Amino acid sequence: MSTGTMVSLEEYMETSYEPDCDFVDGCLEERNLGTWGHGRLQYKIGGYFLTHYEPQGIRTATDVRIRVTPSRVRIPDLCVYLTDPEEEVPSTPPFLCIEILSPEDRMSRVEVRINDFLKMGVNTVWVIDPETRQAYTANAAEGLREVKTGVLRTESPVIEMPLAEVF
Repeated sequence: MSTGTMVSLEEYMETSYEPDCDFVDGCLEERNLGTWGHGRLQYKIGGYFLTHYEPQGIRTATDVRIRVTPSRVRIPDLCVYLTDPEEEVPSTPPFLCIEILSPEDRMSRVEVRINDFLKMGVNTVWVIDPETRQAYTANAAEGLREVKTGVLRTESPVIEMPLAEVF
């Protein structure tokens, strides 16, 4: 959902929005967030990565602006880099992006975000619904599919997160 506000990329990059917005082809696009379930799950996933993967040098951050194309900036709920990115607003793809659904989210809108991340070169995108406790994984080779094992996983390197540890 766009806010209807047209801005230049330069203005967007120099402005702080509350809450922060995606920048899509000159328009500000609101992100659905702010619910307890969304925030709590984001916090728990961040803690899981801090405990299990930070000691290996894998870096995780929340709500970071990522330049996915020259005209688009997306803000995943969490992003995972295998090493620290060199830029404050990265244009290098994270290894993993994690999206947490809010009650207002529509899958068609989420799929556009997933495609932006995958086209940028993100290896894997996880989508988690805190209400239904369903999870999905997406990559360029296999597309979007539901995870039925209870464990979200990436390949090369293997990163695993059992859903039971964050729900």
